[in-house]
Amino acid sequence: MEAAVVASWTFMREIPVPQDVSSLLVEGEQPYAAYATMRDSAIFTNKRLIVRDAQGMTGKKVEIYSLPYTAINMWSTENAGRLDFNSEVELWTRAGHIKIKLGKGTDVRRLDHLIAHCVLGG
Repeated sequence: MEAAVVASWTFMREIPVPQDVSSLLVEGEQPYAAYATMRDSAIFTNKRLIVRDAQGMTGKKVEIYSLPYTAINMWSTENAGRLDFNSEVELWTRAGHIKIKLGKGTDVRRLDHLIAHCVLGG
């Protein structure tokens, strides 16, 4: 039985960590990496995945998703090789199933290692 997807995002490419992310971080939280999404950015920190989603015509309304790594039960990464344009990451969490599609310039193995580092504390 296929789990219902509670969230779906597309990570286009890795980007520098946005300077304004510091206002979202708690004491002791450090950003590791960031990815451009369709409408904003996703930031991996040492404690959670933060996905910002600008909304509306002006993009002034921003919805922020915060996924603590302790909520991730399992993940998978998929690609068909060098020429695959359909790489994706799936996360199974206490909140439900999350799908992340990757842009062709995004290294799925780097992302897999990043998630492993964050979730497993390595």
